[in-house]
Amino acid sequence: MASAAFAGAPVILVLGDSLSAAHGLAPEQGWVALLSRRLEREGLPHRVINASISGETSDGGRLRLPALLRRHRPQVVILELGANDGLRGLPLSRLADNLAAMVRAARGAGARVLLLAARLPPNYGPYAQAFHDLYRDLGRRLGVPVVDFLGAFGAHRELFQGDGLHPTAAAQPLILDAVWPALVPLLSPAATAPPPPRPRRPGDGPSGSSPAGGNG
Repeated sequence: MASAAFAGAPVILVLGDSLSAAHGLAPEQGWVALLSRRLEREGLPHRVINASISGETSDGGRLRLPALLRRHRPQVVILELGANDGLRGLPLSRLADNLAAMVRAARGAGARVLLLAARLPPNYGPYAQAFHDLYRDLGRRLGVPVVDFLGAFGAHRELFQGDGLHPTAAAQPLILDAVWPALVPLLSPAATAPPPPRPRRPGDGPSGSSPAGGNG
């Protein structure tokens, strides 16, 4: 009976890269595993599906997301992608397009979306700032909550592994602490994504097509 209840629990889908795949750590040390334990501790019924893959780009996430939505029917989708796009210097317009498409796909499947904003090393110069601003601007445009999940400790090099890119085990609770306040409002049973606006029809007045809703 417990297994059946767990199988029917609302799903939080995490679609990310190595920052969410516990790169260089034991899986149970990663912030996503810590999220599962916190949900249980808080008496929340949700189960977490971690679909994160080290090296994933926004292109790969966009390709994989539709099948994940069909299979898991998540209530919430946490998107943590873009760092590998940025490290490769890919066009920011392509990253923005991919993230926006994933937000729309998740909402179209009835899920709420939380966007985690990655950061690039400062030696990337103006590109790094434009990269960071992209998430804020996209969140504002689409009405999606955005969390700068590395911002609280990004200046503390001791909280990163030897490559200088991946947070240590000690940093994983800090990531969860950054994500948690933005995630909790999305977990209500009533927290369903707004339906997509219906196509405009001949004869519709100015209000015939509703503007795209926010994440709430």
